[in-house]
Amino acid sequence: MGALKRAGAGERRPGRRGRLRRTVTAACAGAVLAASAAACGIGSGRSTSTVPRGGTPITGGTVRYALQPSTVPNYIFPFSSSTYFSVANAEDFQYLMYRPLYWFGNGASPTLNPRLSLADPPQYHGDQVTIRMKGWKWSNGETVSARDAVFWIHMLQAVGSADWGAYVPGGFPSNVHDVRAASPTELTMTMNRHYNHTWFTSNELSQITPMPQAWDMSGPGQKAHCTTTVSDCSKVYSYLDSQSKALSGWASSKIWSVVDGPWKLESFNPDGNSTFVPNRDYSGSPRPRISKFEEVPFTTESAEYNVLRAGHDLDIGYLPTSDAPRKPESANAGRNPVQGFYLDPLYAWAINYFPLNYQSTTGNGPVIKQLYFRQALQYLMNQKSVIDGPLRGYGKYTVGPVGNYPLTPYLSARGRQGDPFPYDPKKAKELLASHGWTVTPNGVTSCGQPAKCGAGIKHGQHLEFTLPYATGTDWVQQEMTQLQSNASLAGIKLNLDPKPFDQVTAQAGGNCVVAHTSCAWDMGNWGAGWTFVPDYYPSGETLFQSGSGANSGGFSDPVNDKMIGQTLTSQSPGTLHSWQDYLSPRVPVIYQPNGVYQLSEIANNLRGVVPQSTTLNLNPESWFYVK
Repeated sequence: MGALKRAGAGERRPGRRGRLRRTVTAACAGAVLAASAAACGIGSGRSTSTVPRGGTPITGGTVRYALQPSTVPNYIFPFSSSTYFSVANAEDFQYLMYRPLYWFGNGASPTLNPRLSLADPPQYHGDQVTIRMKGWKWSNGETVSARDAVFWIHMLQAVGSADWGAYVPGGFPSNVHDVRAASPTELTMTMNRHYNHTWFTSNELSQITPMPQAWDMSGPGQKAHCTTTVSDCSKVYSYLDSQSKALSGWASSKIWSVVDGPWKLESFNPDGNSTFVPNRDYSGSPRPRISKFEEVPFTTESAEYNVLRAGHDLDIGYLPTSDAPRKPESANAGRNPVQGFYLDPLYAWAINYFPLNYQSTTGNGPVIKQLYFRQALQYLMNQKSVIDGPLRGYGKYTVGPVGNYPLTPYLSARGRQGDPFPYDPKKAKELLASHGWTVTPNGVTSCGQPAKCGAGIKHGQHLEFTLPYATGTDWVQQEMTQLQSNASLAGIKLNLDPKPFDQVTAQAGGNCVVAHTSCAWDMGNWGAGWTFVPDYYPSGETLFQSGSGANSGGFSDPVNDKMIGQTLTSQSPGTLHSWQDYLSPRVPVIYQPNGVYQLSEIANNLRGVVPQSTTLNLNPESWFYVK
């Protein structure tokens, strides 16, 4: 079932969310920054910032961590619909308390980490999968068992199509049968066909989050039986969903206090201020050495930067790209502007894009369905200019449906060639004119020949669209203003509508037909696309398969669907390469630069933070202060 997670504007998961390649280390090979290159012993020899070493470890202390602008947790239940399927809710929040069955991330590499997983690596015997739990404990003393995983799967069987953000028609759990807890420590299931084992582990089993039996209730004190009876699950989901939306009661809730992760929620304010304390019953390793972990919300990058420069209220923050050295090779490269901190750029295993709504009821749906129009708009997105300009060099091209950072065997040879639609307003105008449009530069282009414009497009229809985008990140705002100007050269009028991240994702973050919400929107940019988490194999079924919940715009192509299906069963990387080479030029979404997730600023006396995970998972239990 592929799932990726939506990332927030400036986060960099998506959706993200929601999640990275090399010859030296996962953190360093292919780095574009002098900082990264120098830290790995390659490149120019200049370092953006030197990672401190040594010091005597200290037990205790509070780490204050800056959340990305306008992205705060608003859902605690680890069974999120597309509306809540974001990095802010999962990696930044839920995963600290409720561990997924399988954990991905080894340093900067987005690979399976058996040590931090609740179960041993799955064993495949033909079409049967066997999963052996490690016997970790919940904080209420119960064992994290096979039936806790069945509890989550049963809930997915009952309500998944509408209420699980990674829902894919025909995906998990409908592609397995005979799912059962063979013993307290052993979960078995049988696949309905022979699947690519890497895909099944990375994109199906990776999504399961065992839930404690204490949650199997339909109301206060009302025991239910979702663990054993699927028909009981809808009412259990309704109750837990309602409790998850009661943000002010999270910290005092008897439900959410039952955790199996290394952290428990001590306090939470709906504005995003969160305080976590160690779960003393955590079964994994390492156990937290710091006393508290605090997440601090900010509305804008500049607000965070003001606090960061003050030097005493944050331990991990981020440098706005507008305040970063303009170019890694510039004269100013290597000078961290924040005293007492070192700079470590973090990129995500992700792609960045914004969706177009093929199902739009504004009257523009027929236009969006035209391949030539999407290609024309893509030619007006100047990725190079955005990377060189507002991103100041801290960005990667999005080249199609598969991420190109970190460099993995998943990316095709064509994908490695760079931007498939380099900025070219002349080509954009030619595409429109050749399909019957009267192009009016700096005006509004209109359809002059409906027979050539395409099905459903009327004579005189204008190329005018409303484009909401997430506020709070300078480079995204500059990118949108630039795109608006570029589009005007071809007579495409984009009415920009800046909104908070949550408002953009609420409208454009999920498939409006699947979610039964309003389809009266054309485009929407939450700023950071999608991270390949919790589905780490980039096969595309979540984002691009017809009818998928996270296929925000409702893109549908039967050839694409067939080729995606082939990637799920074939072990050959060539199958994945053929699919992405087919889909990329069809522009199912508008590709935009994959900006650095964040230019992390880390206190000089804090250790264990680097290498940062390209899955965007946080592991503050590994962090500690030194003196």
